[in-house]
Amino acid sequence: MNRKDPAKKFLRLCATGKVREAYERFVAPGFKHHNPWFKGDADSLREGMEQAAAKFPHTTIEFQRAFEDGNLVAVHSKVQHGAKLRPVSVVHIFRFKGGRIAELWDIAVQEPEDSPNQHGLF
Repeated sequence: MNRKDPAKKFLRLCATGKVREAYERFVAPGFKHHNPWFKGDADSLREGMEQAAAKFPHTTIEFQRAFEDGNLVAVHSKVQHGAKLRPVSVVHIFRFKGGRIAELWDIAVQEPEDSPNQHGLF
């Protein structure tokens, strides 16, 4: 079973403001997440994602790479919340139960204005 495609579809829907649709289509009952800014339940993260979509209606997401190992999927993305804002490198790690997302971790780093690393975040 390919789990990379549903993970990317979930992220694309969330990034384009279709957060409820993403949750209805892809999130498993009992979903939990590890984002430290919200309670660990599905509703709290969904509400936070909806607020972010309202605040940044022109968000884009470009998938850089995706890996799958059993029921785990990792997706590295370039997220841009607006043309004048610095891009953010985000890694989402999903644990699937069947074809649905049961657990989610996310790690984000905003691209610095001046980095000595010639390879960059992407």
